[in-house]
Amino acid sequence: MAWTGNVLRVDLTSGKIASEPLNREWARDYLGQRGLATKYLYEEIDPTIDALSPANKLIMTTGPLTGTMAATGGRYSVVTKSPLTGAVACSNSGGFIGAEMKMAGWDMIIFEGKSPQPVYLYVENENAELMPADDLWGASVWETDERLHAKHQDPLIRIACVGRAAEQGCLYASVVNDLHRAAGRSGVGTVMAAKNLKALVCRGTKGVGNLKDPMRFFQATEQGKKVLAENAVTGQGLPKFGTQVLMNVINEVGAMPTRNMREVQFEGAHKISAEAMHEPRSDGTPNLHTNAACFACTIACGRISTIEKGHFTIENKPKYWGASGGLEYEAAWALGSDTGVDDLETLTYVNFLCNEDGIDPISFGATVAAAMELYERGVITQEDTGGIDLRFGSAEALARATELTARGEGFGKILGLGSLRLCEKYGHPELSMTVKGQEFPAYDPRGIQGMGLAYATANRGACHLRAYTVASEILGIPEKTDPLVTEGKAELVKAFQDATAAVDSSGLCVFTTFAWGMEDIAPQVDAACEGDWSAEKMLEVGERVWNLERDFNLKAGLTMADDTLPHRLLEEGANTGPAEGRVNDLQQMLPRYYEIRGWTQDGELSDDTRRRLRV
Repeated sequence: MAWTGNVLRVDLTSGKIASEPLNREWARDYLGQRGLATKYLYEEIDPTIDALSPANKLIMTTGPLTGTMAATGGRYSVVTKSPLTGAVACSNSGGFIGAEMKMAGWDMIIFEGKSPQPVYLYVENENAELMPADDLWGASVWETDERLHAKHQDPLIRIACVGRAAEQGCLYASVVNDLHRAAGRSGVGTVMAAKNLKALVCRGTKGVGNLKDPMRFFQATEQGKKVLAENAVTGQGLPKFGTQVLMNVINEVGAMPTRNMREVQFEGAHKISAEAMHEPRSDGTPNLHTNAACFACTIACGRISTIEKGHFTIENKPKYWGASGGLEYEAAWALGSDTGVDDLETLTYVNFLCNEDGIDPISFGATVAAAMELYERGVITQEDTGGIDLRFGSAEALARATELTARGEGFGKILGLGSLRLCEKYGHPELSMTVKGQEFPAYDPRGIQGMGLAYATANRGACHLRAYTVASEILGIPEKTDPLVTEGKAELVKAFQDATAAVDSSGLCVFTTFAWGMEDIAPQVDAACEGDWSAEKMLEVGERVWNLERDFNLKAGLTMADDTLPHRLLEEGANTGPAEGRVNDLQQMLPRYYEIRGWTQDGELSDDTRRRLRV
């Protein structure tokens, strides 16, 4: 129940498409979406394969609550082996296509092999067909979406596709759905393009009604919506300001990574903040046009923005004059403070480009920041950059670098390798602010100690959405902990990691956890799904998912040596703010983390842990 019970398997090499029953035993252990798809990937591929080879698989997957009336029940994920990190990749997205997949009758779609020519998959309920995409290859996400809607003459189809960046091999390319929602991190779009798969086009009319106890589900979801509406973050802050509400907050506490994480506070933060997006510009209009919601979402944290027509970045580019997906905090930080650029209009334009061509703005901005430091040191010159004066703070340089990376041209091709490979190429790997090869998000772990441990141990590389200890250390949710203290942070990180893995496996958005605890989520899952889904069972599922991902990575060749942070964060103290002089004390937290995880001192799963969790 709640699951459709159907998996669509697509062999791109032969063109064969087949339906098969969902593995119910695995569903009972891993629930759905992130957990269940990772189990399929774990069982079906050799973790040591080249991520861009036909042997890798790409799984688009929903959760049991995706497509239901549960608040935020519109999530889906793309699961594969990452070309950026070599680790397991699970990239989560909102919008509408996840619900459309579910209403077409599919829990997940597994893509295997590589098509001999560009194709896209068209799914209408139980009917699925691979169709030629030669005419779409080389088109941006926005162009692809427009052409496919025109071709199928159905305004209700939902589309997830890759842009030019993925086709050109950018290692952090995204899968973009509904124009500006994205499975954004770890290069899942790069894997999709490597399979000559341009898009998934989906139309579902079956609905999702296969619930264990519909009346109890209705009651549980209505109670959940009430809790979200009454919470200050999910009922007020996120709808009005979006995630950008954090810009000034994080800057004030001295945890705003700035200029390739050399500094912890950005003097231009107020110019690119949520508040700035609301302020009228010279033409009387604000940057923020409106907010937006994904399927079944009562929070509506999405941003829709416009750019001033007279701004240099779009002066002769009328296609960007309309409203589109606006800045969220991670993009604003990576494209802004990390590069030293405080021009809100340029950041909005660059974010549009990232949406249009499927580029992860976090990895891209951090890679540009690393290149800017190399440029400042004289390691690279304008001869290397193709004439771009790649100074920190240059809005024009940022815009030009984005345009080149989207097209995979010139220095943009090198930027598309990501920060670690860029810095290695020029002989300075220590300037890459990455974990396991993935670029940092917007929280400096010298000022928020728990985030350092969360980054170092994240199974997909540096990530804030695997254990958002900022909620506790800065916002006081569910309880306040001191961001500069290391004691108790191992327990805090593990708790966040397990809970987040469970939420990601359900089909719900992790933003609900600003207001919901597992006691709010478990009743919704229990009323929808067969079996007993108590809060304790949900956390056990989350722990099992985390350990399975860890085991995949160990089999792929990662070791405890990868559970670390860049030298800069471990040896160079914060230069200003409350954490001035502090480094991240990772080595004080990591041994305790391994202990409570039930791992060996070398970071391996112990036999007892494997037996207990059935991993």
